[in-house]
Amino acid sequence: MGSPSKSDLKPILRIDFPNKERLGRGKMQLLEHIRATGSISAAGRAMDMSYRRAWLLVSAMNNMFSQPVVGSQRGGKQGGGAVVTAFGEELLKRFRIMEKKIETAVAEEINWLDANRTKDEPSPPPTDDQ
Repeated sequence: MGSPSKSDLKPILRIDFPNKERLGRGKMQLLEHIRATGSISAAGRAMDMSYRRAWLLVSAMNNMFSQPVVGSQRGGKQGGGAVVTAFGEELLKRFRIMEKKIETAVAEEINWLDANRTKDEPSPPPTDDQ
């Protein structure tokens, strides 16, 4: 196996579940923002999405697994908040490990694609008067 790619090309991991649910980098980024902010609404704002959209993604993740990924936290000066559960932390860790493994496994092919792609802006299509 080659070493991880130095290219700006990047494979993207997405896991499709049989019930049409998906787990990918967007949900993992949302978890990281929830961890950092303690808030679903603040995490959504950080990703330029509505609270409703962020809440629906959290709800979907919580329903995908036998244990919750995000839980609620009571109290504090600002009221309650959200917390990434121990299971959610493990999910995030394992997802990041899978991403690294994929990058390493396909590095040679990514480097080949990068070496053979058009790097400049594509030329405009020819016009009738050329």
